[in-house]
Amino acid sequence: MNVASSLAADGFAVAPAVISEADCLAIEGQLSALDVRGAGSRNLLAAGWCERVALQLKSAPALITPLNGCVAFQCTYFDKSDVVNWSVPIHQDLAIPVAERVEHQELRGWSIKEGGLFVQPPATVLDNLLAVRLHLDNSDPDNGPLRVVPGSHRHGRLGDEVQSALRTEAGEVECVVGRGGVIAMKPLLLHASAKSTSSKPRRVLHFVYGPASLPLGLSWARAV
Repeated sequence: MNVASSLAADGFAVAPAVISEADCLAIEGQLSALDVRGAGSRNLLAAGWCERVALQLKSAPALITPLNGCVAFQCTYFDKSDVVNWSVPIHQDLAIPVAERVEHQELRGWSIKEGGLFVQPPATVLDNLLAVRLHLDNSDPDNGPLRVVPGSHRHGRLGDEVQSALRTEAGEVECVVGRGGVIAMKPLLLHASAKSTSSKPRRVLHFVYGPASLPLGLSWARAV
């Protein structure tokens, strides 16, 4: 099953070796110059090198079809290690960065994160988005890999009780991928991760793509 088919059926797909070892080393060089504290940063797309990686992923053979006509509007850097370690409970990704506030009954959860304006749009908007998690290290069962509930993206926004029921019914899949590979996922897919029990790092560039224009009077804060 290809990436597009897996995304439709399960809400996620794993694609190995999407970028080369040389590309990984070049990205590491850029990240080493950043002043990133704690778990990471969600503002990387403002950097020219990060824009280029976003465009490179759009042209990767495994991602051309699912990212056709899309723009990248966010990139978050996660750096999980034995020094900075965390777990994430089961959840959906509901907030997007936008240029300005719009008053509309279907928009909720306005917030400011790292100086940027975020809002929770309706599920019909979130359905059209795709996250691409580019791994700069091997992700294995020991360093806190992503865990997902297959097919949960098809149920819209979910309350806590429904999330728990779906998790019990469908079970979880642990997503492991090698350095240079990606995990593509729909934002409404239920996902979580445990703390790392390894000394090996798990660095991820989490890009999010969507249509160039948004409904309800919204517009992207940044788009590539």
